[in-house]
Amino acid sequence: MSFPCERFSRDRISLTSIYHLLFIFTISLFINPSVAMATTAPNHLQPPNFRSVKSLSESSALISIPSTYTFTTDPSELLAFDPQHSIPIIDFSLLTSSNPHQRSKIIQELDQACQEWGFFMVINHGVTESLMKGMIDACRGFFDLTEEEKREFQGTDFLSPIRCGTSFNATVDQILFWRDFLKVLVHPQFYSPSKPAGFRGAYHDSWFHSHKIPEDELCFDYICCHYSELCLEYTKIIRKVVGELLRGISNNLGLEEGYIDKAMNMDSGLQILTVNLYPPCPQPEEAMGMPPHSDHGLLTLFIQNGVGGLQVQHEGKWFDVNPTPNSILVNTGDHLEVLSNGKYKSVLHRAVVNNKTTRMSLVVTNGPSLDTVVEPVPKLSHSPMYVGMTYKEYLQHQQGNKLDGKTCLDRVRIRTM
Repeated sequence: MSFPCERFSRDRISLTSIYHLLFIFTISLFINPSVAMATTAPNHLQPPNFRSVKSLSESSALISIPSTYTFTTDPSELLAFDPQHSIPIIDFSLLTSSNPHQRSKIIQELDQACQEWGFFMVINHGVTESLMKGMIDACRGFFDLTEEEKREFQGTDFLSPIRCGTSFNATVDQILFWRDFLKVLVHPQFYSPSKPAGFRGAYHDSWFHSHKIPEDELCFDYICCHYSELCLEYTKIIRKVVGELLRGISNNLGLEEGYIDKAMNMDSGLQILTVNLYPPCPQPEEAMGMPPHSDHGLLTLFIQNGVGGLQVQHEGKWFDVNPTPNSILVNTGDHLEVLSNGKYKSVLHRAVVNNKTTRMSLVVTNGPSLDTVVEPVPKLSHSPMYVGMTYKEYLQHQQGNKLDGKTCLDRVRIRTM
């Protein structure tokens, strides 16, 4: 049992101790002001305070990157070389030419590009410069939305029609990547974010020409107000380009030109638009936009905003990709490797970041229908190197795990003793 005077005595002692500690701390500030700085101003912010890399990058408190973004690797692996214009270029106008000799020649060049690099640039593809620029500007507007507005499009599943986020799979990534993304399913059913207001606005190339509006005067606000079904128009043209490329590839595999299109059920094939945003990074040598990986699907086509950062692996070395202006970059995917029984390998590529400016890339992945079982073409596979798996099951494996080279493809690879 305690009496009031005893409680008062304990409380008095406790308060005296607190005052004493505060006095010592105050004196220490005069002796060593850095104590206060270390206590109240950490040198960087931790990811839980942010929902996106963009907001982290824009923070005035950011001096060095949080440890969760530190990507450690062998320094020699960071070296990249200039390919000196050796990356193959495919003239799409020749692929659709009525001249048999020209078409035959470019189909052979396509075969060589797929076998030797798994990566090439397509020129004269029919996608206008204004449409490409409009897409980049419209997609940039999405990332300028507030965190609350973007939260409406977070999605819950790898097949959510619209999904935005950061890193690759932030729930399993041990190291986060310096990247925000927006993923939109655009075929067989077309989806498009409702924000920003102009993402589905009034695009028609002929409209701009008829009103004699110079391309260099098309500001973002103007695009948002006047581009109609911008994303739909762009992805439709990309599908046409993919269709012609697959016809040429079928030809090179000794198959009927329409074989891949029919076998992979491309009429209901899955097409995904992924927009990647890589903000400036204060320590670009310590972070990675996207790690070395290959893509699911048959062919991936993408454009960027003129800022470099894409690197592809060729003969064991990394090469910087410096695209020809207004070209479309193409890489072979895992399912083309499976289908061709290893003749055309999917290419490893990665994205590095810089400390000066934001890089954007617009990636369109083109794959078979979700229920299509992808396996080596029987005519090409007396000794199959891969087992069959539905496209949906493959996507579940890849999207549900961390991104690491070609580990997902290894799941369907037949190992020989």
